[in-house]
Amino acid sequence: MDEYDAITSGVEPGGLRSRTEIKTLICYLVSKLETPITREQLSSVICEEGIANYFELNQALSEVIQSGNITAADSDSGSSELFITPSGREFSRSIEHQVPYTIRENAFNACIRLQTRLRREREHKITITQLDNGCNITMSVVDGDDELMTVTLFVADYEQANAVKEKFLSDPVKVYSNIVALLMA
Repeated sequence: MDEYDAITSGVEPGGLRSRTEIKTLICYLVSKLETPITREQLSSVICEEGIANYFELNQALSEVIQSGNITAADSDSGSSELFITPSGREFSRSIEHQVPYTIRENAFNACIRLQTRLRREREHKITITQLDNGCNITMSVVDGDDELMTVTLFVADYEQANAVKEKFLSDPVKVYSNIVALLMA
């Protein structure tokens, strides 16, 4: 393995500084995630966590696709989803220990958080309506085809509406459960 052959701009201390480690991490993540991840999502997670440099990550991703360890297929939304190939799975298994455990787990957990967030955004309805004197934010908890609850809340401004939206999306089931518990008490 080439030691420290990657650009480290934007990489946190302890992050990946080897192209081989970056390729290994990519294969590891794509093989371990239960649902496909897009190029953009993978790049966002790894760079926001300061695990690897953006340019090095995209170069490594292109190389693992070229080598046949990962395939990219267009999804319904038009983004490119990544899938592990048998050779990529074997590559990942054979040298995954070269990427520190904490880096692998941090990246994996960040991917799961992102995928959970995106799933919640798809499943639950949230609209923010700008008014003359504030905003209404309407949030719906949805289970399949059933709308379990819809709440409209007036807030002072758009920033507060976004803060409420973020809090709601962090755990919509908890919001629903707490409201039901308060109403049944």
